[in-house]
Amino acid sequence: MKVSVDRAACYGSAECAHRAPSVFGFEDGYGLVRSGQEGAGDDPQVREAAEKCPSQAIVLTR
Repeated sequence: MKVSVDRAACYGSAECAHRAPSVFGFEDGYGLVRSGQEGAGDDPQVREAAEKCPSQAIVLTR
């Protein structure tokens, strides 16, 4: 499963980076998926980060 961050929806809470720091980073006030981690959508920490994202900016796709 692929993971991405919708930058238009993200308002910079950094919840993703706190919940799954190996997958998500925080740059210029927005969350991002670290290079090479785009396929980490099956990771339980990533799924939790998506569920808990206050702006619902984390997108999981097949």
